[in-house]
Amino acid sequence: MEQEFWTAFAASAIAAMVTTAGILLVRRREAWTRRNTTYFACFAAGVLITVSFLHIVPKSISMTGQAAALLLAGYLLMYAFDRFLRGYACGEPQTAEYALGFVPLLGIGLHSFLDGVTYAIGFTVSLLTGVLMAIGMVLHEFPEGIVIYALLLRSGVSEGRSCLLAFLAAALTTPLGTLVAYPFVSRIDLPVLGALLAFSGGTLVYVGATHLLPQAEKDPRRFSTLAFGTGILVALGIIVSNA
Repeated sequence: MEQEFWTAFAASAIAAMVTTAGILLVRRREAWTRRNTTYFACFAAGVLITVSFLHIVPKSISMTGQAAALLLAGYLLMYAFDRFLRGYACGEPQTAEYALGFVPLLGIGLHSFLDGVTYAIGFTVSLLTGVLMAIGMVLHEFPEGIVIYALLLRSGVSEGRSCLLAFLAAALTTPLGTLVAYPFVSRIDLPVLGALLAFSGGTLVYVGATHLLPQAEKDPRRFSTLAFGTGILVALGIIVSNA
């Protein structure tokens, strides 16, 4: 059991490092990042929407009969959070764009935490299962860090705070999820895990389809559709590699 824990934790730590690498890369080229945030948003939307509909949704439905209701609950929670930020917390003109960064921050933070939970479960099942899961999940960690940092910058958050928040939400939450879940992994049955996956899927559908794409359309770029399509293809590659 101890070896399984350290293997799972090492995989989640690698995922966190990949995300951090994306954050640091984009921080060193801030001006370039600001000019290309729309492309990052379109790419992220393609990844999140595809992974949600083709992997998380069917997987959660196969694990729990409450998946549909929990998907809706996750979506509505993100909607309510977005409306709260825009209507109350970010109602002043100088803070009107904060929701652009903080809504995806919450959704991806939850998703990254559940990634860590998945590592704990996968490596408990078998080494092969854990490795196959890790290959697919690590591939999508890099753009998560880039997108969150860029969106926080665009929403008016300072460079240092954007870096810290992106690291906490997109990177640190993954090994944290593994640490929290592993002691209880033997008690997590399929319906519970399915419920968590379904709720996470609902939040990601909102972030990708309702939040990122409309924001990207406000600043149309020549190759934005290509970026969106590339995100879809990357997600398909992740899903196929884990099939």
